Amino acid sequence: MALTKKQFDILDAYSEHGALTQRQLCELTGQSLGNVNKIVKELTELGLVDKKGITEAGTEAMEPYRVRRAIFLAAGFSSRLLPITLNTPKPLVRVKGNRIIDSLIDACLAAGITDIRVVRGYLPEQFDQLLYKYPMIRFLENPQFNETNNISSAVAAKDLLSNAYVFEADLLLAKPRLVKRYQYSSNILGIKTERTDDWCVVVEDGVIVEEKVGGEGDNIWRLLGISYWTGEDGRRLSEDLVRTYQAPGGRERYWEQVPLLYCRDRYTVEIRECEEEDITEIDTFRELRQIDRTYDINL
Repeated sequence: MALTKKQFDILDAYSEHGALTQRQLCELTGQSLGNVNKIVKELTELGLVDKKGITEAGTEAMEPYRVRRAIFLAAGFSSRLLPITLNTPKPLVRVKGNRIIDSLIDACLAAGITDIRVVRGYLPEQFDQLLYKYPMIRFLENPQFNETNNISSAVAAKDLLSNAYVFEADLLLAKPRLVKRYQYSSNILGIKTERTDDWCVVVEDGVIVEEKVGGEGDNIWRLLGISYWTGEDGRRLSEDLVRTYQAPGGRERYWEQVPLLYCRDRYTVEIRECEEEDITEIDTFRELRQIDRTYDINL
């Protein structure tokens, strides 16, 4: 059966946390107490929840919304992190003893996502070390990584984007629960910001309506490199990525510009809010040294 978004949110909360009071459901879903009462009653009558939480039938109803796989874009050189990246791809750089990519993979496994693909390009053989800890990983090759922007990595995974997360593989994740077992709609994680001179998006009623460089106001968000794509949107992306990549100047595009800019009319992409402390983007060696003092040496 197809679920409404409000029904999905209630079932998702039960699935993640077990038995909950209705006030707890209000806090987790952002719905009013009256609405929670109504939805819980509906779900109970349908046999999808009971006093213990979500039922077997409820879990079956959530199955169409289950995330099927995770794609990691890990092909780049990351020149701003020199000299560390001379011999080590950025996702494999260790921060306080752990590889950056491990925090993301561990979160996927905790959410029951075991179909994990890593798009590699720079020093590809280095990624083989991941197989000792994560034997389920499969690799996708991007030999064009040094001649194009990251759109070539997305093109390498174009047939695998349905019901899938796409991760920039160089994010240090501090809140694993941001990676969820179920997703209702296509979305990208973002942080609300008052002003930025960098790439940002404009959000109206929770939906991304514009991507641009620089902006200010109460509807400006800075995107983070974790997104989810439904089955339908993933199939569209497989076509639109190739079409954009092959167009004049397409090799210089960022992959997320395809659904957010060049083919925007074909997608409805929601913003999913997180906090600054949830995810760390380490862009430079100086930032790495600030986070991990073992790198605080004179080079």
